[in-house]
Amino acid sequence: MMDTPNVPDVEQFVDLSERLMRYLEIVAAFVLVGLFGIGVFDFLLQIVTLVRTGAITDTASIIGLIDEILLLFIIVEIFQTVVAYAQEQSVIRIVIAAGLIAVARKVISFHSGDYGTPTEATIAAVGYALLLLALVAALYAVGRANVTTPPDQDV
Repeated sequence: MMDTPNVPDVEQFVDLSERLMRYLEIVAAFVLVGLFGIGVFDFLLQIVTLVRTGAITDTASIIGLIDEILLLFIIVEIFQTVVAYAQEQSVIRIVIAAGLIAVARKVISFHSGDYGTPTEATIAAVGYALLLLALVAALYAVGRANVTTPPDQDV
């Protein structure tokens, strides 16, 4: 009988890949924490600049600040998604909340002048409204259903 070389078992590769994925999830979480920290610092610098220049009362400046704070909230929601997924919890509600914040951010910073024609602006506005309604309905449905599915069955 011939000796077969000591070939690693497939389960060892699977275990190694699962451990590597866990480490990468942790790295992703720390990257998001870093991005959030940088974003908060930048937000504070913008406020100081607006106060020093007197532009803090400008509507466009306030909308810009709101846009940035909503972006920070999106980073928080993505962080919570990574953490929940790493802890094998359902992420459905978190993902819907992140989508709501993202669409609200687009609605708040919506300028019809950013589009080529009034028709394009109207189509975009209707699209944002439909997205917002769909996400609110999804959040309501998830809340009513009290979804607690395992992550491998999440959508």
